[in-house]
Amino acid sequence: MDMIHSSEFKVEKNIKLSDFKSVTDLGSSNKELKKQLESVREDLGDFQNTLYASSKYSVLVCLQGMDTSGKDSLIREVFKDFNVQGVEVTSFKVPTELESKHDYLWRHYIALPSKGKFGVFNRTHYENVLVTRVHPEYILGEHIPGVQNVEDIDEEFWEKRFEQINNFERHLAENGTIIFKFFLNLSKDEQRRRLLRRLGLKEKNWKFSAGDLKERKLWGKYQEYYQEAINKTSKPHAPWFVIPADNKKAARVIVASIMLEALKKYKDIVEPELSAKIKANLGDYRNQLENEI
Repeated sequence: MDMIHSSEFKVEKNIKLSDFKSVTDLGSSNKELKKQLESVREDLGDFQNTLYASSKYSVLVCLQGMDTSGKDSLIREVFKDFNVQGVEVTSFKVPTELESKHDYLWRHYIALPSKGKFGVFNRTHYENVLVTRVHPEYILGEHIPGVQNVEDIDEEFWEKRFEQINNFERHLAENGTIIFKFFLNLSKDEQRRRLLRRLGLKEKNWKFSAGDLKERKLWGKYQEYYQEAINKTSKPHAPWFVIPADNKKAARVIVASIMLEALKKYKDIVEPELSAKIKANLGDYRNQLENEI
């Protein structure tokens, strides 16, 4: 298997998405990729137990990508060995009536993981600078003062929104949230194949929507706005990683490996020490339990 270097996928300067490949097999067979993922996710599960015991940090994993990019299956496979109480997954869809009565970050803020836990956002606060850029009329539903029509949504509006998102993530990082942001870089050809598969498999039909084809026609715009969002918001405390997503199995290994590599660097995430008093009396406690009638 090819070595996975997170720097190969990490965005540390302005990039062009077209320069990133959408497919890799890491020089491995599907069987080898499956075995590698099993090893890495077991280590991640162990880390989460220590994270919970330490209760100093939380971890936020943000997943973005075009329809069919593999977000759902990645979550299922990468976090399979976690204690179910240690990971919280939130899928963000069209805002509800209640969510629309708050600012656009509110629903994301209340879904953040508590200390000791992993939180996974399946689609994220970035929908508010992606879908809304492609469909600016959606902004009107937010009832923002001074925004009466689409013409009021200018470049200054989007720059402020990027600034708000950067401030939001900086606040989280400064208060103990470790942030990973993954863009699953799917090719248009592979999306076509996956949509056809949805249509051809009875158990997948329910996932298909005619709207998928409408959004597919806007592929170029989405790529443009993804690129801009990534360039404006990839920061040392909240980096973006562009993951080749045409091969789902390889994408899962890459995402899991990047997280494990980064999390191992936190030397202050350790299980708490027993107090001196408890340590001194361990033998007595053991005797009490062993001598119970």
